[in-house]
Amino acid sequence: MKRNSLRQQIADALRDEVLTGRLPAGRDFTVKEIAELYGVSATPVREALVDLAAQGLLDVEQHRGFQVRRFTPDDFVSMVEARNLVTEGIFRRVEGDEMREVPADVIASVRRRGEAAARAARSGMLDVLIGCDIRFWREVAALSGNPHICEFLDRIRTQTWMYSIPYLRAHPTLAGVCWSDHVALVDAVRDRDLAAARRVITDYNEHTLALMAKLAPR
Repeated sequence: MKRNSLRQQIADALRDEVLTGRLPAGRDFTVKEIAELYGVSATPVREALVDLAAQGLLDVEQHRGFQVRRFTPDDFVSMVEARNLVTEGIFRRVEGDEMREVPADVIASVRRRGEAAARAARSGMLDVLIGCDIRFWREVAALSGNPHICEFLDRIRTQTWMYSIPYLRAHPTLAGVCWSDHVALVDAVRDRDLAAARRVITDYNEHTLALMAKLAPR
């Protein structure tokens, strides 16, 4: 197996571990530990960990190894604001004359992702929701046609999930707790209706901030 491919596979696997909370915030580990866990050499592991640190998911501890990054309530509020600004830009681009109408098959694909995420949210299936929600927003970001926007939004969304997951897992039941209006957002994008998209996103942000304020009071 090529080293670059192995590096990406290790990075993806560790990213999933962080997102599911199996590698919780503050968890320390070394290159050697991860290399032994996956039965691979140290080089692709080190490269994968450096990649994840560059994405803001890990902190590098000088001469010690790596630590899953801890986010504060203030960090979370700032991240929600950042993702909102990026999302607003995407919708403006979709609405604007400079961008062609989004093809029906693309909208249909985003809608399927949204429906899957909404079902998981309503039923309280957190692990399924995390995966579906991240893929949904990747497809939404792709509407911008700008890979840098896609990468930035994906990074911010991953970080907000990292902060939220421990508090969500501690909740006795998650059925209907998380935001689930993904399809309404797709309809607004399809109609190039920026005002409707803004209303959905405003509701989303208010819902998310209120939920975290309740589950993780300062």
